[in-house]
Amino acid sequence: MSAADEILDVVDENDRVVGRAPRGEIYAEGLRHRCVFVLVRDAEDRVFVHRRTAGKLVFPSLYDMFVGGVVGAGESYDEAALREAEEELGVSGLDRPVPLFPFRYDAADGSVRESAYVYWVRCVLPVDPQVEEIAWHGFLTEAELERRLGEWDWVPDGLAAYERFRASRAPHAPRA
Repeated sequence: MSAADEILDVVDENDRVVGRAPRGEIYAEGLRHRCVFVLVRDAEDRVFVHRRTAGKLVFPSLYDMFVGGVVGAGESYDEAALREAEEELGVSGLDRPVPLFPFRYDAADGSVRESAYVYWVRCVLPVDPQVEEIAWHGFLTEAELERRLGEWDWVPDGLAAYERFRASRAPHAPRA
């Protein structure tokens, strides 16, 4: 089955399931669906950053500071966060990602509409990212990541989620 054929829940503005459709149809029609964003930090507190492959259905070849993706039909946000993090990082036995906040993303042109949840997880395991999903990866310090925000082309939903993440952290709060 191709990624475009994967069945996803279609949700309304209040994140209630109102139907199901193939991913390709959801993207083509701009239907609201569920996603997860997982910020990954290594043992040195650096953030996992990657560039998506050119073959991705949405936002191909752009950089992202989250791993994650769509929530499958009938799957919970928590289940999807762990599944997506392990798949994209190429690890197993990862701790369950910690939920941070719900997040909604609506592209200005209406092409992408997501009801999402943002998580974080510590990964001390050696990563072996999926070559189908990730063309390049590295762990960056927050200062390095901040410098790259103005230099690299980022996925718009991930960038919006990261901006909300940064704004929600009080200076004295522990890092995710």
